[in-house]
Amino acid sequence: MDTVSGYTLSETASPVLVMCGMDTHSEISRSTPRDVFLYLLGLITLVMSAVSFGMLIYQYIDLKFPDILQYGSILPSINYGLIRTALAVLVVAFPVFYWVSRTLRKDVVAEPAKRDLRVRRWLLYFTVFVAGLMIIGDLITLIQSYLNGDLTTAFVLKVLTIFFIAGSTLFYYLSELRDRAYPRKAFQMVIVGIIVLSLGYGFYLAGSPQSQRLVRFDDTKTSDLQTIQDRLVYYWQQKGSLPAALDGLNDPISGFSVPVDPQNNQAFEYHLTGVRAFQLCAVFNLDNTSSAPTPASGYSGSNWVHGSGRVCFDRTIDQALYPVNPKGVPIPMPAPVQ
Repeated sequence: MDTVSGYTLSETASPVLVMCGMDTHSEISRSTPRDVFLYLLGLITLVMSAVSFGMLIYQYIDLKFPDILQYGSILPSINYGLIRTALAVLVVAFPVFYWVSRTLRKDVVAEPAKRDLRVRRWLLYFTVFVAGLMIIGDLITLIQSYLNGDLTTAFVLKVLTIFFIAGSTLFYYLSELRDRAYPRKAFQMVIVGIIVLSLGYGFYLAGSPQSQRLVRFDDTKTSDLQTIQDRLVYYWQQKGSLPAALDGLNDPISGFSVPVDPQNNQAFEYHLTGVRAFQLCAVFNLDNTSSAPTPASGYSGSNWVHGSGRVCFDRTIDQALYPVNPKGVPIPMPAPVQ
């Protein structure tokens, strides 16, 4: 072998690089924009996947093991919005993370010198640091909850979920840093299998896009009926009577117009059944008894539980709770439903 300026000239080294004071190893160990992009993308998609997976599992646990101290006498219903958000993030982020991880692994296998990339080691150690903090925080929370008497089945399962997320992350990235041999394919298949199962159950709970559109129509109808009911009560308090038709609630000064059925643009049914009693009717697409008593509209589900088809709600105004205003003192107008 020959040496030039203190550098060894091997058969695989470029004479140009040697003359410039560089060898092949130092050239490969430098980070390229592609390396930085891929490692950052891997870290970001890992965080997105971990958070969305945790959101899904937490929802499943709350549905299976509701905590009476957390929810009181009202059991939680399915939070379709949260589940759909977590599903959307996980469906996109996890495949990207999986692809990036495999690509980076192939790079390291093809060029072992890339194990010493500065960006690689910094981001891997940062991920290990965050995963370690999650496990430490999890243990502190577990002990605190045990001392407070909150060690329920749901809480233990949530702690195990965090342990699984942080523990698998810690194991994977420590193995990458130390180049430790382990059944890589089996580990990957277990993780992918768990993710796929959680996605499948989430899609089962959330329902198809077509059914969710029908649910949104029904939620809007329920919200509109609540608005009409509030206006009828306000009308009664102001005038001591109920209007003969819903058109009597229209107010051009305040800009209020009676809502109509968003699905067919037809007026909701309204019937006077007494001096202080009325009936509101609408046609619903689906039965919501299984998701009551916490519908998406934010009102008490026990007032608006309905089956599918035409459903009527009978209401009677309590004079003690909603007295007529005989002195003409303005009564606050009901706030619009969001």
